[in-house]
Parts: sequence; structure tokens; C-alpha cells
Amino acid sequence: VAILWEGDDPAHQEAITYRQLYERVGRFANVLKAHGVAKGDRVCIYLPMIPEAAVAMLACARIGAVHSVVFGGFSPESLKERILDSDCRVVITADEGLRGGHTVALKTHADEALESCPQVRSVVVVRHTGGKIAWHEGRDVWYHEAAAGVPSECAPEEMDAEDPLFILYTSGSTGKPKGALHTTGGYLLYAAITHYYIFDYHDGDIYWCTADVGWVTGHTYIVYGPLANGATTLMFEGVPTYPTPARFWEVVDKHRVNTFYTAPTAIRALMREGDAPVKTTSRASLRLLGSVGEPINPEAWEWYYHVVGEARCPIVDTWWQTETGGILITPLPGCTPLKPGSATRPFFGIRPALMDAAGNELEGPAAGNLVITFPWPGQMRTIYGDHQRFLDTYFRQYPGHYFSGDGARRDADGYYWITGRVDDVINVSGHRLGTAEVESALVLHEQVAEAAVVGFPHEIKGQGIYAYVTLIKGAEPGEALRRELIELVRKEIGPIATPDVIQWAPGLPKTRSGKIMRRILRKIAAGEVEDLGDISTLADPAVVDELLAARAKT
Repeated sequence: VAILWEGDDPAHQEAITYRQLYERVGRFANVLKAHGVAKGDRVCIYLPMIPEAAVAMLACARIGAVHSVVFGGFSPESLKERILDSDCRVVITADEGLRGGHTVALKTHADEALESCPQVRSVVVVRHTGGKIAWHEGRDVWYHEAAAGVPSECAPEEMDAEDPLFILYTSGSTGKPKGALHTTGGYLLYAAITHYYIFDYHDGDIYWCTADVGWVTGHTYIVYGPLANGATTLMFEGVPTYPTPARFWEVVDKHRVNTFYTAPTAIRALMREGDAPVKTTSRASLRLLGSVGEPINPEAWEWYYHVVGEARCPIVDTWWQTETGGILITPLPGCTPLKPGSATRPFFGIRPALMDAAGNELEGPAAGNLVITFPWPGQMRTIYGDHQRFLDTYFRQYPGHYFSGDGARRDADGYYWITGRVDDVINVSGHRLGTAEVESALVLHEQVAEAAVVGFPHEIKGQGIYAYVTLIKGAEPGEALRRELIELVRKEIGPIATPDVIQWAPGLPKTRSGKIMRRILRKIAAGEVEDLGDISTLADPAVVDELLAARAKT
């Protein structure tokens, strides 16, 4: 079996063998070819977590088209930006998605996005829920109807190792998402080898990564890595707590899952439900646990290890990024002594280093900016359409080194502990959001003069979104306006970017050159108000007192 699919509703499931997958991919590839898709063309995939998402990705790969998967939770605005940036001519979507018992209006969102994308000539629609949707004759086609008219055999396109395989957008600190471009040879090799060694893959293992294919974790460790190794990969449409908080563990028992790879956010959310839902299941099939997306706090690590894994399953706490293509720092199960909260040591061939702000490499136990000093096969090759931005973002600060944008410390044993983003990107539930994106959405409101967004510690999500909002003169802050702003952000970016706290701010702490001192805003948001550090460079230090007074009331 190649793919085990578990629906949002526990009654829905499907097992797809490698032969069936081969035929489905060939058919989907022929449908794309019939709609004019050729080698090098970009195809946008906006689907729920259904088997067709993996099939569509592999169909693009088979004919040399470059897929750009957009997470189904993103808003029409975010989808439009990504379609335009990568100049997609074909969009693949579904009538609706399902999540936690609720429908997600994917086709409606796609229609709204496509009002501003005249270059899109075809929309291939997968029937999933059977819900009513609008139809654009001449542009929209039902996938099941198109697939019925094409053969399942499709000769694969010959590709060079450096030909593009996919584009995947990741948040940029400047606000405009960056299209990370990965290539065919290096990425596939790195996906396969990291999956094989880090998850100690053995023939016959049932492997489950709970991510969505809209994120890089889903690309590398649901689709490409496991399938390249001939594994059985489980795709899950639902959420951890629906219909009950025992859902994850029930799925583990139902499909006899051996390897389970999830995010600290999910672990923390389930931890809040207590041990009882876990204890109602056996989980006897589990052999290995993994964590991805953000640093895992030691408390959650201990719960995951002792309660979920019953102290018999090693945990691979993995560090990597959209840009890296695969895992860079991780324990190897059974080989690396574990420390709760540490990603431990680099994978084969990966050479990390810590740098100070002046560009000096730090030796021994130290804390600094995490860089990689030597290339590896899975690294992204460029930002689609903007190679200069690629060089500026990742290679300018420390010439000759890849700068991850993360801070880390290294202990006396050479173990790495990731401390989080050093730029203006917030990691919410393992999803990276640029603060500039959220700020841009807030200032669209006619009553907002200025906004500054920072992350703050959140016990479930890792980081929450804390927004400081300055209103125009004469505007009145209040609950109605707060709700309007939250709705605006949800519409522009998606529910994942919903601010947790909105604090009305008469002004923002700025240097004389007009730069907002986010360090101060982060400290106030986190309630670390005893030591705000040096505020002598502020143009108006009184602003800080006003923010502190308002923080006490928020």
C-alpha cells in the first residue's frame, strides 16, 4: 500500500496500492496535458488533504510541470498572490474541504482569487463533498469527467537533476511571501535519505506524518520521502480533536502506525485534554515519535515521551525549514542520547555554525545566529522570479554561509537548542507568518494609522500574535473595531493569522530614523517589563510608559 487515507469523518478511509497510485498519477498527468500543461509550466494546487493532493503533485512531476501547492486554509487574497507570483495557468481545486466536521469553501475561494488572475485558463475541480458550487463554463472542468476520457499510461518527462520540481511559498519578513524553488534531483535524494535514516524506515512500516501537504513537511515527509522509499504513508484529512480528543491515537491503533511525526502545537493541545484520551487506546504499534515545525518545550517532550510513547519510543526532534528541503539537525533513533527540547546534532554532511552579529564564528558552548557553512542536496536554489532577494535574504549577512534566520545555542556536548526566529517572522503552530503580512492587513482598515505585530509565548501555539494598533485621529477604539480588525486579517491571510491580542497604542516606540523597536514591543507583549534594555535611542521614550499602562489593562 502506498497511501492510507483517513478522512475527517472516521468512517471515511481508503487504501491505495502502488499500482493504483501509478495509474491515478498517469491519468491525472494526461488530464493536465490535455489542458495544455507542458514541461516547466506552473500549476497551482489548492486542495484539501485528500489522495488527489498527492496524485496531483506527482502528476505534475511526471510531466515536468512545476507544482505550487497552496495550503487550503489560506484566504482568496493569499491564493491570488501566489498564483500571480508564479504565473500559474492551471489551478487544481476541490468543491469543498472538510475539517473538524466543517466544510471549507475551496472552490468559492478559488473563484474569488481568480477574478484577478486572467491568465488562468483552466480550473480542474475534484468532487469531494458534493456541495453546491458556482461553475464557469469553458474554464472549469470536473476532474472525474476529464479522467474518464484519458488513458492511465503516461510516459514520464526526462528531467535534469537541476530542473525545478516545485515552488512552495514561505513567509518573508518583508511581507511578500517568497516562492522557494526546489529542484528534481537534489531534493528527491535528500527527502528519501532523511526519511530513511531519521525515521529508521523498515519495509512494511506504517508511517504517519500529520502535516498538511500545503506545508513543506507534507511535501517531503508525506509525499516525496516516504513514496521514494516504497513506504506506506498515511494522509489524514482531519484535526487532532475531532470527533474526540482521542482521534490521533485511535487512528494509530486503527492503522497500526509505527512512526508518528507531528508538531509541538498538536502535542500541547492534546496535553491540555489530559492523559485519559490517550489511555483509552493501546498505541502498541508505535516504535518512533517525531516532532517538527518549532522548538518543543521540555514539558511537552516529557508528556509525549512518557504518556504517548510510554517511555519506549525515541523522539526525533527535528529542525529544518521550507528552504532546506529536509531535516538538517536531528537525533538518530537508537544512536543519539536524547535531551528534551534539543534537536541534538546535525544530520550526515550538514555543517552548522553559530555566528555573532559581527560575523564572527563562535566556538564551543555559545548562543548566536544559526548558519550552515556547506551546501547540501535538498537546499532551495532560488526564490522564484527574484534571485537577488534569495541572495540578500540567505547569503548577504554571512557571505559564503546559508543564514537560517533562527537563533540557537550549542551546549558543552555539541547539542543544538533552537531558540526561535531572529527576524520578524512569527511561528504560530509551526506555520511561519511574516509580521509584515499581518501588519499590512491591519492597516488596510481606514481607521488604522499604523500597526506593529510581534510574537509572544503562547502555551498551545508556541507563539501567539500580539498586535499593537495606532488609530487615526478621531477614531474610537472598542470591541466592534477589534472584531472588524480580526475579520480583516482572517480575510486577507487566513484564520491561522488571527491576532490573539490587539492592544490600542497611542504611538509606537521608534528610533530617530523611524525604525520600530520591536525588541521593546516583544518584551511588553511577553510581560517581561522589568528589563526593557536600552531605550535611549527612542525618539519619544514616553511612548513606552503609555504602552506599559495600556498593557496592564489589555
